[in-house]
Amino acid sequence: MNYFSSDFKLGILGGGQLGKMLLFDTRKFDIQTYVLDPSDEAPCKIACDQFFKGDLMDFETVYNFGKKVDVLTFEIELVNLEALVKLEEEGLKVFPSPKTLKLIQNKGIQKDFYIQHAIPTANYKSFDNLKSLIVDILDSKTKLPFVWKCTEFGYDGNGVKVIRQISDLDNLANVECIAEEMVPFKNELAVIVCRNPSGEIKTYPVVEMEFHPEANQVEYVICPARIDDKVAEKARAIALTVSEKFNHVGLLAVEMFQTEDDEILVNEVAPRPHNSGHYSIEASYTSQFENHLRAILDLPLGNTDSKVAGIMVNLVGSEGFSGNVVYENIEKILGWNGVTPHIYGKKQTRPFRKMGHVTIVNEDIIEARKIAEDVKNTIRVIS
Repeated sequence: MNYFSSDFKLGILGGGQLGKMLLFDTRKFDIQTYVLDPSDEAPCKIACDQFFKGDLMDFETVYNFGKKVDVLTFEIELVNLEALVKLEEEGLKVFPSPKTLKLIQNKGIQKDFYIQHAIPTANYKSFDNLKSLIVDILDSKTKLPFVWKCTEFGYDGNGVKVIRQISDLDNLANVECIAEEMVPFKNELAVIVCRNPSGEIKTYPVVEMEFHPEANQVEYVICPARIDDKVAEKARAIALTVSEKFNHVGLLAVEMFQTEDDEILVNEVAPRPHNSGHYSIEASYTSQFENHLRAILDLPLGNTDSKVAGIMVNLVGSEGFSGNVVYENIEKILGWNGVTPHIYGKKQTRPFRKMGHVTIVNEDIIEARKIAEDVKNTIRVIS
């Protein structure tokens, strides 16, 4: 099939920043794109060929959108699964497949999948609702502390909370959830795996993630991870096993814990471009977004090696500010060598909302990390 400068139409469910960054590469290759998103102010709207406003969880909306395109992908997992299944049954190429998404969309099902396939992961218990969990704690069957996770609709740190005392459960939603054992770990790591329908598969280098202690969001992504080579090899090997078991097409971001004993435990996965791969736009030979595009179109995958050390700093809304966004001091960091800001196009800021990111590239990972700290302390996302 001729994808370039042709009548071919790529559909993208979700019009957020991940889709916007993917569109950079569709425009580079002159691939026609249709985007569906519920917001008139979706970041993708300025860069796609046709934009459609609609509910991603509505069967008819997603199904009718899928009938307009030749290949369908998504940049967010919260989409109507039944519509994707029907579209695939009718012959539309949907990547990743709804069979894969069904195993990932619900974190309880995802955790069960790891156990069934002997993939190392933290111990956990599943509950139909919060009340059942509380009963289990009061009966001394679930021990404190643990990590509470709602099984569906969590994102960017929402739907996850460390529970150290039973009162920490106050005001949480009474929904299906899991209680996950606290893991003593050295590092939080991630590996992005890329796979096309022909079976070609590549992994990006292991990255290290540093999290904001309050928001439970990634603050820094560091590539390469500052870990022993043997640990990195183990992490990449486990990521490949996870990819094989899920049988995905496109990108699969595998988030992991490196324990105090240098074991690797899988935390969770995302079947799409991921925050842990944003550094690749400037630091890699082929960005995660270009390789996702290559994969879902069954084209040869690009080189996933890094050209230079890269660190990504998330730009999130500062505490105490909501309203029309202002990027304070952005002109200062624009004057620094190796520093590239990416602004997502969200007009309204609020505390901890992801508004953009900054990539720092440098021959020296230690120097890059210092500059990343300076960037974090200089630019503020306010209103």
